[in-house]
Amino acid sequence: MSDSSTTSRSKAVADFLAEAEEIVEQLGSELADLSDMAESGDLNPDVLNSIFRAAHSLKGLAGMFGFSDVAELSHNMENILDWLRLGKLAVSQQLMTVLFDAHELLTSLVRVLSSGGNVSMATEIAACVARINACLAPPEKSADESPLNSLGLSPQILGALTEYEEHRLLDNLAKGKSIFNVHTSFDLSTFDQELSDVTGLLKGCGEVISTLPSVGSNMETHIDFDLLFGSKSNLDEIKKLVEGPSVSVTRLSAAAPPTPAAVVPELATPPPAVPVSNGQTDRAAIVADSAADDSALSAKSMSRTVRVDIGKLDELMNIVGELVLAHSAINRVNVRMRSEGFSRMAIELGKAATGLERKLSDLQKGVMDIRMIPVGQLYEKMGRIVRKISREQGKKVELKFFGADTELDKLIVEDISDPMMHIIRNAIDHGIESRETRLAAGKDEKGTIQISSYQKGNHVVIEVEDDGSGIDVEKVKKKALQKGLVSDINTVSDREAIDFIFLPGFSTNELVSEVSGRGVGMDVVKNNIAAISGMVDIETRKGEGSRFIITLPITLAIIKALIIACGGRTYALPITSVLESLLMTDREIKTVERKEVIQLRETTLPLLRLQNYFDITSSVAQPQEFYVVIVGVAEKRLGIVVDDLLGQQDIVIKPLGESFKRFRGISGAADLGDQRTILVLDVGGIVNETMRTGG
Repeated sequence: MSDSSTTSRSKAVADFLAEAEEIVEQLGSELADLSDMAESGDLNPDVLNSIFRAAHSLKGLAGMFGFSDVAELSHNMENILDWLRLGKLAVSQQLMTVLFDAHELLTSLVRVLSSGGNVSMATEIAACVARINACLAPPEKSADESPLNSLGLSPQILGALTEYEEHRLLDNLAKGKSIFNVHTSFDLSTFDQELSDVTGLLKGCGEVISTLPSVGSNMETHIDFDLLFGSKSNLDEIKKLVEGPSVSVTRLSAAAPPTPAAVVPELATPPPAVPVSNGQTDRAAIVADSAADDSALSAKSMSRTVRVDIGKLDELMNIVGELVLAHSAINRVNVRMRSEGFSRMAIELGKAATGLERKLSDLQKGVMDIRMIPVGQLYEKMGRIVRKISREQGKKVELKFFGADTELDKLIVEDISDPMMHIIRNAIDHGIESRETRLAAGKDEKGTIQISSYQKGNHVVIEVEDDGSGIDVEKVKKKALQKGLVSDINTVSDREAIDFIFLPGFSTNELVSEVSGRGVGMDVVKNNIAAISGMVDIETRKGEGSRFIITLPITLAIIKALIIACGGRTYALPITSVLESLLMTDREIKTVERKEVIQLRETTLPLLRLQNYFDITSSVAQPQEFYVVIVGVAEKRLGIVVDDLLGQQDIVIKPLGESFKRFRGISGAADLGDQRTILVLDVGGIVNETMRTGG
């Protein structure tokens, strides 16, 4: 195979994996919706059809690219979903567990393929397929006459109905709905729009089960359709809604007595699995394929979305950053030309630099907008985790979302996914009590986890709140004493006690569970959030619940920074965390409990000398006057003592790499326009550490 063919194949596979990931995400979200409907007993056939189509599409795509494991699993999922569509199976918790497990395995398969791994999951797939097949026992045929015969439908119409449409008719009858025949006769030139209008009106008060061509009296100029329609509305209401010169309504049947639903067998002999590549397709698949063909009459794509690798956006952002540095260099040349007497040329250069600055600003904003995605994408993942863990724990948990439209940088959303998962797992395992405990405490048996997000200045705040038992602060203090972290628990405040939860290996859970209790997780949460210049805080009320407050920068790409000097070194301080700066002397600094503080508008602020924090030894004498930069993250405030302020500049933060990852107080590095590289301070980490240790 030629290099160009190999490259083309690799790109096609990458596109497939990206699309497969989207399909799997959609599958998970809609399976969760289906599970909720199963509990309420009100299934939406549109959701079920959408899940079926997603599995069908994934099977076809995977088979096309030779990913047989994905094709086999999605094919078997498609089989069980088709039985659900046709009413051969009833949705139960047992069946939903099988579907959720299959989806989880499908997610793992796609993830392994995306990472380039070569891990065999044949055993897991075989076990999952066996569980699916165990649910596909042939339904018992009823000897009774079909209720469809009582509708008075012509043999031609009955013969034209698909198995799925027959099931939908029976389901509507079983739910106490009347069946109507809505006959339409429209002009050939306008029938598509008029038929769509009538269908839209009908869907507002029932289900359009089938749309069948009909023989009319004026076939040369008109086209006729019979719409089979199920609704709880009466005949007069339906007539008032749609009847007119071209539309007539007839009631075929009133509600029939409910028909017994199919039951998912506990154990059944699995029928032989049908190979994916057997060249045969069931009727439902043909219907789905023909529907896809109908929608593809135009070669023009319906979507205006372009899927872009985030790595390309990073590269583009770096180029923008280099252009920003080049603009800074042009400005410095302009200043030198003015000082050396080239004023006329300097004016022209200044005008060009100003125009360049405006365009750079637009370019920077455009790239940033492309990188931003709604937090709602993260919410969907958390919803699946809550359902899975609550099922495993045997607890009822309701998940509430607020602020799904709040936007964050794509990379920050990815980096925050694991910490959010840890927090939610702990909320279900440690926070939400058992049904018996909640009822005894006068609470609703169903626990609640609420996730909210909102923008606050140049940060986004994500809050995860539960109405569980809260954190037993006294128990935390005793555990800290037991581990030797403190010598006297009476000297430890509640605020300091809660911070112990973020220490490695610290857990108050005596029992180790599959979810948590091994003393891992919360330290990972804090470290991962700090790695993206964020902060996490906890508020708790014993017996009422806990709230985790995560404060994140909107982006880590191009930021405006305050360039500071301290001990002969230069650092960058993200301007989003800077509240104000003050010129001060030693006389204005006070000491409270051996900690330096300043008084600022009736508020006492702790101080941190950056030179001491980084243990910098400098031969430069400390100036008599120095600057205090007031920084804040969330509700926390801190004054950082520096020697000088060197101005503001746009910078691109670049990671330091694994070797320097453990260095405290540093979030990355940045290049300045004069070819210097400086360190960027991690304000969140510095503030957190100073508040905990006292500086």
